[in-house]
Amino acid sequence: MLDSETDSFHLTRQHLLESLRFPFVAVGLLWLVHLWQVTDGFDPGAYGIMSRRAWGLRGIVTAPLIHGSWKHLISNTVPLFVLTFISLYFYRKVAMRAFWLIYFVTGAAVWLFARPVSHIGASGIIYGLVSFMFWNGIFRRSLRSIILAAIVMLLYSGMFLGVLPEQEGISWESHLIGSLAGIFAAFLFKGELEDEEEKESENPFANEHDEEKTYFLPQDIFEKTKVERLTAEAQRAKEAEEARQQIQNNNPFNNPPFWNQSQTW
Repeated sequence: MLDSETDSFHLTRQHLLESLRFPFVAVGLLWLVHLWQVTDGFDPGAYGIMSRRAWGLRGIVTAPLIHGSWKHLISNTVPLFVLTFISLYFYRKVAMRAFWLIYFVTGAAVWLFARPVSHIGASGIIYGLVSFMFWNGIFRRSLRSIILAAIVMLLYSGMFLGVLPEQEGISWESHLIGSLAGIFAAFLFKGELEDEEEKESENPFANEHDEEKTYFLPQDIFEKTKVERLTAEAQRAKEAEEARQQIQNNNPFNNPPFWNQSQTW
C-alpha cells in the first residue's frame, strides 16, 4: 500500500534520500535568508508581496523566503519540511511541479486579491501542500492516497482555522489562496498516477481472481435449448446408472457362494 519501488512498505534507501534532499535545501535556504536578515537588519516587509503595487511583484518570488521573527520561521520550518518530504516520496511524478505551481500561483493571487499590506512567510505554500495531499485522496481515490489524506488531516486539521479572515498579524489570504492552489494542483495532476496506484487500479482484487469460482446455475444454461438440456440430463442419468450397475456387478458380496450355486452332475 505504502511501498516504494520494490520494497513492501519499507523505505527504499535511494528514494528516501532523494525525497529528503529538496526539503533540506528549502528549509536551509529559509534559515540562511533569516540569518542574513538578522545580520544585515533589512526590512522584511520590503521583500514581501505588496498587493497591486509594482514593486511588490518581486515578493511573488521572495516573500516565502522572508519571515518576521524566529518564532515565525520555526513555526513554518517543521510543516514545510514534513509536507514537502511526504509529497516527494509518495507523489514523485508530480510533487515538484505541484510545489512550484502552488508557490507561484499563491504569490500571484495574493498580489492580485489580498489586502494592501506586505505578505511574507512560507505558510501559503504549507497550506497549499496540506490541501494538495488531502484532495489527492478525493480525486485519485486510490487506497494509498486516501490513507495519506487522512494522516495529513489528522496532523494538520487545526491549521485550517488560519483561513478565517480578520486575524491580526496573519496573512489569512495567503492561507486561503494557498489552499485553493493546492486543490487546483491536485485536480490538474490527478491523472498522473504513481506506479503503485496504477497497479492498484488495474487489478485491485487480484487475489480473488485466482480462486476457483462456483455458481448456483451452470454458466451456459441460457445458451442451450430445452431439447439439448433434456438430452444432456438423460445422458448423465444413463451414465450414472451404468456406473452404479458396474459397481454392483464388481461387488463380491452380491454373488452367491459357490456351495449355493446349482450344479448339474
